[in-house]
Order: sequence, then structure tokens, then C-alpha cells
Amino acid sequence: MNKKARSQPTASEQVLLDEVRVVLLPHARDRQRFQRLLKAHHYLGRLQPVGEQLYYAAVDAAGHWVALLLFSAAAKHLKHREQWIGWTPAQCDRRLSLVVNNSRFLLLPGRSVPNLGSRVLRLALGRLSADWEARYGHPVLLVETFVDPAQFCGTVYTASNWVELGLTDGWGRRQRDYYVKHDQPKRLFVRELWPRARRRLQAENLPPALAAAVAKNVPRCHHKVKEIQALAGHFQTVPEYRGRVESYPAWSLLTLILLAMLCEAPRGQKDLAKFARRLTQAQRRALGIRRNRQGRYPAPGQSTFSRLLQKVPGRKVNAALLAIQEQVRGCPPREDLIVVDGKEPNHGTGDAVLSAVTVPSQFYLGSALVDTKTNEIPVARELFAELDLAGRRVALDALHTQTQTGRDLVLEHGADYLLTVKANQPLLRQNIEKLVPVPATGFSPSGTHPDTGAHGGEEQGRAGESHP
Repeated sequence: MNKKARSQPTASEQVLLDEVRVVLLPHARDRQRFQRLLKAHHYLGRLQPVGEQLYYAAVDAAGHWVALLLFSAAAKHLKHREQWIGWTPAQCDRRLSLVVNNSRFLLLPGRSVPNLGSRVLRLALGRLSADWEARYGHPVLLVETFVDPAQFCGTVYTASNWVELGLTDGWGRRQRDYYVKHDQPKRLFVRELWPRARRRLQAENLPPALAAAVAKNVPRCHHKVKEIQALAGHFQTVPEYRGRVESYPAWSLLTLILLAMLCEAPRGQKDLAKFARRLTQAQRRALGIRRNRQGRYPAPGQSTFSRLLQKVPGRKVNAALLAIQEQVRGCPPREDLIVVDGKEPNHGTGDAVLSAVTVPSQFYLGSALVDTKTNEIPVARELFAELDLAGRRVALDALHTQTQTGRDLVLEHGADYLLTVKANQPLLRQNIEKLVPVPATGFSPSGTHPDTGAHGGEEQGRAGESHP
């Protein structure tokens, strides 16, 4: 890393380059020695990283240390990095754990030879992602580092195919959320560890293996105060379910849940409490949260959300959501198919929810709880009464292929229907296959049914017909 280092190694130096290897330092005593060497020989001194971190040493054939590398959590905010990756602020919050920082790199004095730096760095990067996954349960896709132009030229990084993105703004973090301007901008370098790492990080959806890795990361809310206040205004129409309100009006909590959904945050009660703790004081004030005795706007806890979700009037909440959707997106297209489908909780207990959405525009139209004492069939018929179905097409899965359901849609609501027919209705299925041409694909439900190995028959009924 010396600016005046010789370009070609001698024979003995070449032996070191051929034999050097990079080893992980899992033991505390090795990391303590690592920090002592940093303090003695690195111009920035020692570093006590927080969060996820890995220590490496490059060793010769005899096991003697010749270089040190420390990888730790990536910087929270880097303008050039965010622009280069092309991800949104919400994606950055959720996926930043897939980026790491080469926070220290030291070639120990007396052992440095030409090309040693690039050789050691290449060996470390070759194993970094796999080691990170073994230690923390997820890989890393991208590594970054800073080079002080007053000290080094960055040759070791450019020789290893790192990309220089520009100079930082010259701010340094002194505490968790406290930054000080030091007027010593650094050169920012990055390198992809996975093919097309940038595209993966900016993609709307991550591959399943990576999605599971970032699921634990609670995103930060980036909505402005005026945006939050506009959303909260719609929920103020929801009546309060408590006789006395101290810190958290119901409409404040409902707005907070909607923000969590917009930020793609998990929405269990515990997850909502974590999300709320990451809101700023200004955001909490915009939500309508009331000050405590210390003059602060507190964050609601898990139990507060639990009580809200048990007692808030669902129909009023639904009306508020529809009003927000109409203000933001307008009215759903009349020509779209309406799909009614039920979903059960993935984890834990709870009621299933039957929802109606438009396809392909994905407008939300309404929903209803399916109590454990009943099933979707009567709930769907009740939900029809709350929707504007006249002249629309409605699709439901095979559970709803019932005579009464078809009659309700046609005679009571003036709708057309598409109902899936499976092998458990052999005569009806046989008649459909004989009389009805195979419909064009593109509407839901559709697909190959595992019981028959063929596309499920779709029975179609039109307004004015008296039979399903």
C-alpha cells in the first residue's frame, strides 16, 4: 500500500505470495492481538466495531501474520453508493446488511512485498460471503471501503477490480445518530461479490434466500411529516374504542400500521412496536401521538397494538383505507376482473381474511374476517353486498362453486361469475369441457390442478341466467 512500493517481487518474495493464505480469527485472544497491532501500526489506530463483523489474518507458510483485515457493518448513508446501486431508501434500510465495509486493512511492517496487498485482498474477498453466511446466516453481496487520499493512492483496490464512486462529504459518525464534519473527504471504493449484485439489491423482490436474510431488518419510515398528517386525517373518522385516551389515539395507531405496510415492514404486534421505535420525534408528532411527562413523543408497545387489533371497528377502518386508495389512485377500472380469495395467518392463531381485489390493476375493494366457527362461503356472500358488482366479473376458487353463490352474484348483484370446477363435480366438469371453449389465460384463479393434471374447468355465468 506504500506509494513507492517496488513493482516486481524477488524470488523469495514470490514464495511468500504463492504461500500466503487468509484465515478467519474466531477467538477473542486473536482479536485482542489484532487490535494491539492496529493501534501500533495503522494510521487510524484500533477500531471496536459493533454489529456483524469478521476478523482475518493473512499468514505465511509458518503461520506468521503478514496482514490484517477487518470487515464490519456498512456505512448507513453514502450518497454515491446509493446512486450507484439505484435502490430506494426503504430498500437500503432493509438490505444494508447485505453490504459490508472493509473498515481496516493493514500490511504489517517488515513483511510487505510487491503485490501482497492485492493478493491478500483477493483471497479474503473470495471467502468473505461464505464466511459471513456461516457466521450470521446470510451472505453479503457487496463490499465497500474508504481510502484517505492524503495517505494512500488506493492502488491495492483498483488492482483488485474495485470501482471508485467518488469522494465522501467529509462527515464522520461519533455516536449512534450523531455526525461531525471533519472536512477530510475519503475516496469511496466498492466491489461486487456476487454476479449482478447491484441488480439484486435494487430489484423489487429479492431471491428467497436473500429475502429471508433481510426479513429481520426493520425498515425506517421515510415519509415526510405532511404525508403522515394527510394519511392520519383519513383515520380520524374511525371511532375511538376506549373511554379515555392517554398517549395513542386509535387513528394514530392505525396510521402507524399503514406506514409499516407502505415501508414493507413486518406487521405483527412485536414488529410494529420495533417499527414505531425507529420513527423520529417529528414523525410521531405528525401521527398525533401525545407528549409524555418528559416532553417526548413515546413509541407504542406490543400490548398497545394487540388491544387495538382486537377492538377497532373493522368496517370503519376498511372505509378509511378505501378513501385513501381513491385519493391516491382514483377509481378501479370497471373492466377489471374482481378476484375474491381467502388467506390464513402464516404464523400463530387468528382468523382468516377474505379479500376482494381487482386484476390486473390490484385495487383493494374490501375484506371480511372468516370466523373459525364458519367458512368462506357465507362470508363471501355477505361481502358481495358491500361491493359494487353490477356489470362486473367475479372469480372465486372451487370452494365457492355453489348454486346459491352463483345465483346471488347473478340475480342479487347483477354480476358475471367465473367459478373453478374440479374433479369432485364430475358431471358438471364433463359438461363444461364439452360445451365451453377453453378460456384465454390471464385471469385468476387458473393453473394446472394436481388432482387432474389438466387446467381446471371454469364455469361461467352471466347476469340474467338463473343457474350457476
